[in-house]
Amino acid sequence: LNRFEQFKTTIDGIGIHFIHRRSKEPNAFPLILTHGWPGSFAEFAKVIGPLTDPVRHGGRPEDAFDVVIPSIPGYGFSDRPRQAGYGRDRHAELFVKLMARLGYQRYGAQGGDLGAGISTQMALTDASHVAGLHLNLCSGAPADPSSPDAGVPAEELAKMRERQAFFGTDEQGYSQIQGTKPQTIGYALTDSPVGLAAWIVEKFRTWCDCDGNPDKAFTKDELLTNITIYWVTATPTSAARVYYENRHAFAGRPAANSPEWWHNRRVAVPTACAVFPHELTFSPRRWLETRYNLTRFSLMPRGGHFAALEQPALLVDDVRAFFRDLRSRPAAGR
Repeated sequence: LNRFEQFKTTIDGIGIHFIHRRSKEPNAFPLILTHGWPGSFAEFAKVIGPLTDPVRHGGRPEDAFDVVIPSIPGYGFSDRPRQAGYGRDRHAELFVKLMARLGYQRYGAQGGDLGAGISTQMALTDASHVAGLHLNLCSGAPADPSSPDAGVPAEELAKMRERQAFFGTDEQGYSQIQGTKPQTIGYALTDSPVGLAAWIVEKFRTWCDCDGNPDKAFTKDELLTNITIYWVTATPTSAARVYYENRHAFAGRPAANSPEWWHNRRVAVPTACAVFPHELTFSPRRWLETRYNLTRFSLMPRGGHFAALEQPALLVDDVRAFFRDLRSRPAAGR
């Protein structure tokens, strides 16, 4: 990790840790990448080189990016908030201010898991500066709830139901615990490195496209690096608490994914969805178009929830292709 340029700055009283690597290419495009749980900023280690130095990695110089990779508050080396209200919209506010502080007037946002929600919120609140939104966890809703299947291809309905059966049956216990009683599980995870490893690796094992064998998708170093970041920073509790924050309303902010959160909040920014086959959920394209200005919808041949670690080349190629036509356009709202 010391190969990457890392910094910490204070925004609204919260210390934000981030990687910031500028490309050597003169017209590189700024891109902020945001992780989720149970990941960390280290998830993006494999994509930093190809994004910032495409020529060295078989790409074109005009596809270069300057990358910013923050740690969500409560994760890794960012500060742990000591007040309520630090859900995805507050995180988005902080990251918008981070990009402005770094001098970026126009940039792209990319994320999966919690990072997808934060990136979406950035596109909603900073549409005059966000040129494009790229997601690898995409959630939509039917335009007409009374006829949700209308116009949806049969294969997409089958995929959605298969993923609902997978994630909805046995995979949401962690979310219920972290979204209701994060402090309780936090004591255990902060006390036991074996317990922390089990809590995290179980998700990497189940959510990757690896037939239940994480050794097919990750090295031991990759898994242990991620676990160690949680351990040495004592952030298992504060990371879990983000689920509680997103589930509850604070200071007049609606709970994330509540009807109030989505009301009149269609994303006008051009949006891409990279759909990896073993992702936790699947939303039909027609559903996504109700919430996003969807301009790219890519069905990937392989990969799961941890796209940047599992299939970095596929993710990089899709990011490059999506932003290729957006680099010189004005941002939405300008």
